[in-house]
Amino acid sequence: MKPVRFLEGKNIYLRPIEVSDANWYFTTLYHHETRKLTGTQKHYTQEQIARYIEGKAQDSSSVLLVIAAVSDDTPIGDIAIQDIDTINRNANIRIAIPDSSNQGKGYGTEAIRLMLDYGFGILNLHRIELNVFSYNERAMQVYEGIGFKKEGVQREALFYNHQYYDSILMSILEDEYRSLYCK
Repeated sequence: MKPVRFLEGKNIYLRPIEVSDANWYFTTLYHHETRKLTGTQKHYTQEQIARYIEGKAQDSSSVLLVIAAVSDDTPIGDIAIQDIDTINRNANIRIAIPDSSNQGKGYGTEAIRLMLDYGFGILNLHRIELNVFSYNERAMQVYEGIGFKKEGVQREALFYNHQYYDSILMSILEDEYRSLYCK
């Protein structure tokens, strides 16, 4: 059975995460570089991951999707709009593409653009924010290229590998997104 293509781009598509993805998701959580880039500090069991995925299906405050290659349906990462606040119309976005062979190909940019379009065009959000750690300059450049603006710095917000790092807060507003992509 072919996977559902919830949001489709040119090279990737986004699909709902399934409990059957638990092993893949568990493995990605233990990729060394991904843990650093996302600031993941805790450890998880496969059972915890399976319960997390089941819970996300019932959680109306988030949308967790797998990023998959259009060419062969291979999962290459995950992306989420989370902490959806329907009163103030804002949310947070996060993304992870763990395998370096899938990085630098525009997949992350394409996935974020698909999620922003969904967030602003379907969920009727006004503001979408993200946090990126100060050592992840490549991601900051990608986010700025998409249209995110730096809003502030949370000084020494992350302790990782014996050192503190700043967390950079960035956001994009619906009118900024529409002026860039809805012409």
